[in-house]
Amino acid sequence: MERVVKSANKEAEQITEWGELHKIETCFDRAERLKPCPIGETGACCKVCHMGPCRLVGKNAEEEARGVCGATLPTVAARNMVRMIAAGTAAHSDHARDMVLTLLAVANGETKDFQIKDVRKLYRVAGYLNVEFEGRPVNDVARDIALKFLDDYGRQRGELCYIKRAPQKTQERWRKWGIAPRNIDREIAEAMHRTSIGVDHDPDHLLTHGLRTALADGWGGCMISTDITDILFGTPMPVKAEASFGIFKEDEVNLIVHGHEPTLAEIIVDVVSEPEMILYAKSKGAKGINLGGMCCTANEVLMRHGIPTAGGFTNQELGIMTGLVDALTVDVQCIMPAIAELSKKFHTKVITTSEKAKIPGALHIEYDEHRAREIAREIVKIACDNYQNRKTEGSHITDKFPVIAGFSHEYIEYMQGGRWRGSFRPLNDAIMAGRVRGVVALAGCDNPRVPSTGLHRYLATELMKNDVLIVSTGCGSAACGTAGYLTPEMALENAGPGLREVCEAIGIPPILHLGACVDNSRILTIATAMAAEGGLSDEIGGMPAVGIAPEWMSEKAIAIGCYFAASGVPVIFGGESPVGASNEVTRIMTEVWFERFRGALHFEPDPEKMLEMALDYIDKAREALKLKKYEPGKFGAERVLMDMAARREIEKAAKPHIGIY
Repeated sequence: MERVVKSANKEAEQITEWGELHKIETCFDRAERLKPCPIGETGACCKVCHMGPCRLVGKNAEEEARGVCGATLPTVAARNMVRMIAAGTAAHSDHARDMVLTLLAVANGETKDFQIKDVRKLYRVAGYLNVEFEGRPVNDVARDIALKFLDDYGRQRGELCYIKRAPQKTQERWRKWGIAPRNIDREIAEAMHRTSIGVDHDPDHLLTHGLRTALADGWGGCMISTDITDILFGTPMPVKAEASFGIFKEDEVNLIVHGHEPTLAEIIVDVVSEPEMILYAKSKGAKGINLGGMCCTANEVLMRHGIPTAGGFTNQELGIMTGLVDALTVDVQCIMPAIAELSKKFHTKVITTSEKAKIPGALHIEYDEHRAREIAREIVKIACDNYQNRKTEGSHITDKFPVIAGFSHEYIEYMQGGRWRGSFRPLNDAIMAGRVRGVVALAGCDNPRVPSTGLHRYLATELMKNDVLIVSTGCGSAACGTAGYLTPEMALENAGPGLREVCEAIGIPPILHLGACVDNSRILTIATAMAAEGGLSDEIGGMPAVGIAPEWMSEKAIAIGCYFAASGVPVIFGGESPVGASNEVTRIMTEVWFERFRGALHFEPDPEKMLEMALDYIDKAREALKLKKYEPGKFGAERVLMDMAARREIEKAAKPHIGIY
């Protein structure tokens, strides 16, 4: 019997083959063995009360099937979808709440281990929130900002603070259809209320509130978290790092940070370079301490410090199976509980650090922001102590790939015009001239139910060939990084002629790594800036832009997809539709949402069709905007694409001004 390919990543596949020989089970084996329930997979199962679960199936289920209470299939499918949105929004927004509380602790002098590193970003955020910052102590400004953000979790009337950052026309659409969020917690709570037994039964009405909840994530939790993380740890700018399992070193202590919350990881970055810690590692026989990352925590420390990454979601078990990971710290979200049991076959210490999440069999060292450095040192010492317990078995990997990451909104603005004249004009011009056909956000998880990371790679390759600029976040970025796709050289090898010219002129790769999954909010602000720049759409809707999550698996991905759809971006998810049992719900999420908000949410398992849909959306948007028809290698009116040297000359001539970015 021919072996089933489990991962498109050569190094990951090598480790899974080694695991099979040693009878070690991974998520890939479980995905192969545990087939999805065909009823629940398509949204036709209702289990919100104890009269069920009810299975709404049959030849005419859409019209005739009813649950015990009388709920129809469209109602049940819509409720299931809204509950996924609520859970995803809760995950991102709870993460953001912790970031707000950390900022408040810093402002109040309650923690000595964190400081405000990017005052310019603090002032920029103060401007968005109408917080006075001129001539005031930095911590006073930070305190006011933190308190404003906390209001976004409990305000009972009005709208989220950041709603006004969206283009005016986009805001008008939200208000017209009643989806401008009031506060984050209220929208989540109301979503759970509406979807409980005997409340909201109209699928359109349910899904409309689902969009309001999702917007509380994108223009609330995600955007708040991104901004505060920049304020506390620095706004990212491009850094060079490495990716793949080859980042693990045989002669050093390997400590891996995994999860989504960046605060403890930031302190660990400092601690591993402390002379006394390095001496401690050497006393255990190691040459030093090697810090690496996985999943979105990896993206956080990668884009600010150049810490190497071992990849995304499906790589966490495989990292342990190299036999080289001495300690793996985890906090929240996308942590497989299987890693604790797997670690017993090796020597790895799995350490849970969040008060919200424990795993049976793992060591728990609870993080406290008030003594962050003390806890970080304890964890590093545990990793060093465990170095001596390494065994010889494991699938050791040596290959690794260079990565350029850290393209924040602010840096993309800077690289197109310099510090004082930053703008999105060159990118808009390139799109109008046809050099860049459009933009695709390639994001979302990686999934063991397909050849993992394979869909990301296929779509990235084909989109680049078609002159589409890609922005990536989360495990989508990890998939591109571990494939060697995040370097400027990739443009020369794979991009179409127009995209290659733009990348060469600006000095960027054809895939811009924007950060963790919460940093999808950077894409929203970039799209807003492009709309404000002029020449394209005057709102986010109508841009030649598409979102794709080809291997999604998390409820967070659903929340992200829905806040992009509500903001005006057509979104394509891979795999079978979680609401596919209902034609009516599918129609609402594609046709009705597109008519109202100029965004949509599709599910398509065929990657070739996903590519075709994305390019069709881009080309139709170009046509509606009356832009030149895209033809490879044939551009519109000539415009000068300035390289960095030319922009620096302009910057030298510009006079500094007082204010924010």
